[in-house]
Amino acid sequence: MDIEDLMGRMGSAEDPVANSPLKSLKVDLDFYSDSIKEVATEMVAEGYTLYPIFIAHQHEVSIGELLLNKDELNTQWTINVSSFEEFVDRGLIKEDRKDYFIKHFKNTREYMCLFVIIPEGANFVFYPYN
Repeated sequence: MDIEDLMGRMGSAEDPVANSPLKSLKVDLDFYSDSIKEVATEMVAEGYTLYPIFIAHQHEVSIGELLLNKDELNTQWTINVSSFEEFVDRGLIKEDRKDYFIKHFKNTREYMCLFVIIPEGANFVFYPYN
């Protein structure tokens, strides 16, 4: 899923994107892009995971480790860092969906894999680096 697809699910009927909190996510992701790419590259290079996942949220979550704190950086979204393996261990990616997830995972040198959590739910999104 692209972030534009997710944004289209939010907001008013007249202009779903204008009222979407995900509009601010795009701004923050562009700001965070270099840091996220560096961490993803290190995770893969050090053999921690082939599938880094970054959790974008505006409230407290209990998955992954804090990477970029919105309060410290004066942004709208906090980013935690996790992995495919943690998502499987916690049951967020079911055993029968593992192969599907891996097959559709995009190149970590070009895209960040985000698990975006909003009040309406959560979804995986691949967002290109700057």
